[in-house]
Amino acid sequence: GGENLAYLTNQNTRKNSRTSLHSRGSRRGSITPSLTTRTYSPFLNSMFSQERELAPEELEEIGEAFREFDTDKDGYISYKDLGECMRMMGYMATEMELLEMNQQIKMRFGGRINMDDFVEIIAPRLLQETSQMVGVKELKCAFKELDRNNDGVISGSELEFAITEMLGEELSKGDLQEMIRDIDLNGDGMVDFDEFVMMLSIR
Repeated sequence: GGENLAYLTNQNTRKNSRTSLHSRGSRRGSITPSLTTRTYSPFLNSMFSQERELAPEELEEIGEAFREFDTDKDGYISYKDLGECMRMMGYMATEMELLEMNQQIKMRFGGRINMDDFVEIIAPRLLQETSQMVGVKELKCAFKELDRNNDGVISGSELEFAITEMLGEELSKGDLQEMIRDIDLNGDGMVDFDEFVMMLSIR
């Protein structure tokens, strides 16, 4: 939908923000990247990388598009509908990409695909796109993944759990407090959605 077009970050804004965040760190008298930058960069990269799992909301979006084109409700769509189905989700595949996918569907699946096959075909493209361009929808998915108790903020323990889970790194209490202090703009000791978006500029 329209949200796909409302990208919050692009290469230039990320570059500019990264510069300003580094200069913020240098005011502390440090010429090496801060702990926050060193930890968040791989953390955010793993969250939005092409290797990650699709979030439930992303799977739901794929399911909605699939059901829209499964007009006879038999659980299958034709390869002919693939391009239109992808466009509905905001993915503008080139003629060559569509040709390749259609050939794959005809060769492997006899010209018709079920929901699982559709996910298998479209997931790599979705992950590739979201790894380059992070929009409102992707940010909300990622935030919900970290906000384990759904209270609208990411606490220190939720952040610690996510970093340990994704990077396999244990953080000391001091390190954790430093990271939160770095991005906790309103000083409440939590990371809200706006502050979470700011984190992305470190990537």
